[in-house]
Amino acid sequence: MNIYPLSGHGRTIPCMLLLSVVFLVMTPKPVHAQAVVVNIGTRLELFLDTLLIEKLDNLCRILHAPEDAGPVFFFDRPWEGPFCGYSTVIQERDVYRLYYRGLPMAGQDGSSMETTCYAESRDGVHWTRPDLGFYEKAGTRKNNVILADAAPVTHNFSPFLDTREGIDPAQRYKALGGTRSSGLIAYVSADGIRWNRLQKEPVITEGYFDSQNVSFWSGEEGLYLCYFRTWKKVGGENFRTISRTTSGDFIHWSDPVAMDFGDTPVEHLYTNQTAPYFRAPHIYVAIAARFMPGRQVLTEEQALRLDVNPAYFNDCSDAVLMTSRGGNRYQRDFMEGCIRPGIGLQNWVSRSNYPALNVVRTGPYEMSVYVNQDYAQPTSHLQRYTLRLDGFVSVHASYEGGVMTTRPIQFSGDTLLLNFSTSAAGSIRVGILDLEGNSIEGHGLENAAELIGNEIEKAVSWPGGQDLSELAERPVRLCFVMKDADLYSIRFK
Repeated sequence: MNIYPLSGHGRTIPCMLLLSVVFLVMTPKPVHAQAVVVNIGTRLELFLDTLLIEKLDNLCRILHAPEDAGPVFFFDRPWEGPFCGYSTVIQERDVYRLYYRGLPMAGQDGSSMETTCYAESRDGVHWTRPDLGFYEKAGTRKNNVILADAAPVTHNFSPFLDTREGIDPAQRYKALGGTRSSGLIAYVSADGIRWNRLQKEPVITEGYFDSQNVSFWSGEEGLYLCYFRTWKKVGGENFRTISRTTSGDFIHWSDPVAMDFGDTPVEHLYTNQTAPYFRAPHIYVAIAARFMPGRQVLTEEQALRLDVNPAYFNDCSDAVLMTSRGGNRYQRDFMEGCIRPGIGLQNWVSRSNYPALNVVRTGPYEMSVYVNQDYAQPTSHLQRYTLRLDGFVSVHASYEGGVMTTRPIQFSGDTLLLNFSTSAAGSIRVGILDLEGNSIEGHGLENAAELIGNEIEKAVSWPGGQDLSELAERPVRLCFVMKDADLYSIRFK
């Protein structure tokens, strides 16, 4: 776990008894009358950023590493091979769709050897290849190739399910693919399997595009968004980076704008994998591939024993977490890797550990992210990693306990729900304050029921019950007193 104290607050007060913490928090503190109020309505809010957090006392934010759930799909067909990559996983109701590049041997980006392949699953764990018969590859039509002879689109074909209201059923699925020489070319599909080119001309031409270039419909911004590969020069060195463009119709796109990463070190970001989080689509989650050129782990002898392609063991990579709430800004609070390369030298080769696009739900309490591993090796495959729902980042309390106070918020609904976990000795209490920092009668910390357990959705209650309808639409603050606990998300319902 990686710990990130909120700047200026995390772990800034001495250890104290929990009751003393509660007493301090309940002391009224004047607040400027013009304080900005964050209207969250009934949206699920995660602690991926600090939008809701005003102060952390003896608490911190923690980045949680996904758990390795093992390999789920080997790229072992003749038309697939060691250089399969740029995977996308889309969940549509009870069907999971996997898209990936088939490439048996290394070649120039956009070569005619590249195909787009497709697999399906009912649980996100067990996958099957349908025999589609669209193209003959490796001497057979019994294969799962959905695009061939479409270079360079098949180099990095990246689809999404269009959630725009009133979308033409023939264009429910959309995709972009291409290289710098071709520009990004748009495709559409009714079923995600049979694809047609939207128009002859590329729709985006300004960029390098030499990796997976992702797009989606943003209901929050009311636009199609595309995040794609560009380069920038820092201190005389070129770095792989990300730019963004927007569109109202998926055909005409705005001038690209470089993404801002705040005051963070510059690193090579190979794929960005930016997409709306499925439980809170106003927040975009990017589990990006961090590329470390020239950072070699394997010797030539070790690479030979693993049968790694000689051109692909001089670098290494892992995955990092970024988020965005729109515009050209990524929030990158955690520089640490969120998915480290697995045990074994085969995971420390160039272009391995690249995450697939999208985080999907794979159980009542579980979500999964998929990672391409063993790149440029005969054992090339897709590995699954799991997290609890909303479990990217938590506000964390040690056994000593601490307090979080939110910025002023405005909510709809009548019940406050928490996604949290505690130890047997731990707990969470929630008080509601007015803008001056005073407890609101009947909803103060002294009245709050103690929450103990491990729940995805648990209602907060006070002696009068759970009903908060009298406070709806009124600016308030929430005060969380926590001990040996993690808080992942909140929502009013």
